[in-house]
Amino acid sequence: MKSFPTDRIRNVALVGHGGAGKTSLAEALLARAGAIARAGKVDDGTSLLDTEPESIKRKISLSLALAPFEWKASDGDIYKVNIIDTPGYVDFEAEVDAALAVADLAVFVVSAVDGVEVQTELLWRKAAALGIPRMFFVNKEDKDRADFHAVLDQLKAAFGTGVTPLELPLGEAGTLHGVADVLTEEALEYEKDGKHRNEPLPADVTDEEHGLHDALLEEIVSGDDAQLERYLSGDMPSVAELERTLAHEVLDCLEFPVMLGSAATGVGIDRFADYLCELGPSPADRPVTVIAGNTTSSVVPNAAGQPLLQVFKTIADPYVGQLSVFKVLSGTIKADDKLLNSSNGGEERMHAMFLVRGKEQIAVGEVAAGDIAAVAKLNNTHTGDTLAPKGTPVKVQQAERHVPQYAVAIVPRTQADDDKLGNALLRLQTEDAALLVERLEETNQTVMRGLGDTHIAVTIERLARKFGVNVDTAEVRVAYRETINDKAQAEGKVKKQSGGHGQYAVVNLRVAPLPRGAGFKFVDAIVGGAVPRNYIPAVQTGIEDTMAKGGVHGFSVVDVQVDFFDGKFHAVDSSEMAFKTAAAHGFKEALAAAGVVVLEPVSLLTVTVPPKYQGDVMGDITARRGRVQGSDNGQHGDQQISALVPAAELLRYAIELRSMTGGRGRFSVQHDHYDVLPPHLVDKAKASLPKH
Repeated sequence: MKSFPTDRIRNVALVGHGGAGKTSLAEALLARAGAIARAGKVDDGTSLLDTEPESIKRKISLSLALAPFEWKASDGDIYKVNIIDTPGYVDFEAEVDAALAVADLAVFVVSAVDGVEVQTELLWRKAAALGIPRMFFVNKEDKDRADFHAVLDQLKAAFGTGVTPLELPLGEAGTLHGVADVLTEEALEYEKDGKHRNEPLPADVTDEEHGLHDALLEEIVSGDDAQLERYLSGDMPSVAELERTLAHEVLDCLEFPVMLGSAATGVGIDRFADYLCELGPSPADRPVTVIAGNTTSSVVPNAAGQPLLQVFKTIADPYVGQLSVFKVLSGTIKADDKLLNSSNGGEERMHAMFLVRGKEQIAVGEVAAGDIAAVAKLNNTHTGDTLAPKGTPVKVQQAERHVPQYAVAIVPRTQADDDKLGNALLRLQTEDAALLVERLEETNQTVMRGLGDTHIAVTIERLARKFGVNVDTAEVRVAYRETINDKAQAEGKVKKQSGGHGQYAVVNLRVAPLPRGAGFKFVDAIVGGAVPRNYIPAVQTGIEDTMAKGGVHGFSVVDVQVDFFDGKFHAVDSSEMAFKTAAAHGFKEALAAAGVVVLEPVSLLTVTVPPKYQGDVMGDITARRGRVQGSDNGQHGDQQISALVPAAELLRYAIELRSMTGGRGRFSVQHDHYDVLPPHLVDKAKASLPKH
């Protein structure tokens, strides 16, 4: 594939709800452009873009995929279109974020059967916040129950008056045979090979099409004073002039054109490709904001400028190693160029570069500003990093990272799995920005966090397939703790004689509760040399070790002050070990005497939901032993509810809130404080302790 000038490149993200046919649409575009012999099918596992076993098994996209092709548009120019196909399932929303970070146009693919669904609405808000130009493609017009007009009404109701239809269906469902082009006022009749011929409009759509044409004409010229003046004077702009004006309005996010067709039959696909090229913005139209220290500046993509690129996707390939997919923000990147990572200062050499189409890799010698490519084996560059020339440490601000809230504990099945686990997890986290793995020392577990149960299941399958590491999952243990209710004192004694040196130590301790979160305070209250100074650190160590190993109920002990106020020793038989052991005995006795309570972690939960779910969510919070702190009006008319909820009640909240709100609920959790666990739940908490 040849190099293209920046103004002839189009970077297009296909986004929307799962099942709308985004991958099928990308395949249809590739086939119609001649980039592949025929379009693959998701349902039978022949898709070029969904090739991983985990994706084929589930029949859904799990990660973004690139689908570049060349297209000669109706304006006579040849363009390069980089399609970025994205998952529609919410567990893999981080992949959509990566695509939106480099896309210059977001096309929302909507099913003509199912209409506007929740993920489409949520991603629209995200794209709008990022200022990304947007279009719609109503897919599956050939399916039973397809209803373009109903879907168009839904789009206008959900996304406003800027929603502008450019086409009408000719026939629908089983009778779909073409589209009526609103701009040219012609019928495009399609053959089985996906090519069309232009015909006069059928009588049954003529009136509706003329009405839409007039409304569209007025909508377009109203955004351009010169065209509006011509129009009012009776001078009608040409189709080419209208398209240029509409392209500016798309770029400014004032108009959101709607196209339609069928990825399965090819109806509307070529005209859709035309519109991507003629109405979609090029990278040159969308300067990039970069940061240098405390200063921000704007970089206009220019092939003759200084080289600058952003890595937006990392792929952990078990054979090739790390693949870094990047967009060139400025300049022309050539093979073997050396650039510096602006985040860590490390030098990176751009070894052999290639374009990616599904799993196909096409070698290229250079990549111009605005284009997308990949490079293998960068030393220390990760998703979101910027590579710049030496002496120009600018970087693109990274999008806010997804906070994974669904967690499972993972346990390697064998010692061999354990030996390989750390490196494999590191590589998977490099590939997946929404995956977090951490070792929790307090509960002695390795915890994997993701965006949902499917995300975690897919990650575990990839761990086995890519790296040969098999793990089992377990429920994450809650980090319960225990503390004391009252003051008490006790004596710990070690006295052992068995010939030769014995073991002897007596430790007198006094315990008292401390405020929540105060931790541990050790007071050396020995006077008069009752115990030599060199044994006092051993007493403190014995207490601290016992606190960590667990108190009366087996949980670590916190918020306690211990006074070491008296004791006895023997000149020959005493030792540090004896005093450490005596301190442990005495501390346990003091705990029992003071009365122990179990503490549970309490989280600050913030939930954002549409108003109609507010009552259900608040009732559910109360059922989880939570205390609602208040609610406020959020963005887009949503309600934001804040509550304090025990952490043990939120282990599966990511899944349960999604079910409760039809996927429209969002939440965040952060630790707030520890509070006393109700006595009737203590046995349940103890059951979560590991069996020895």
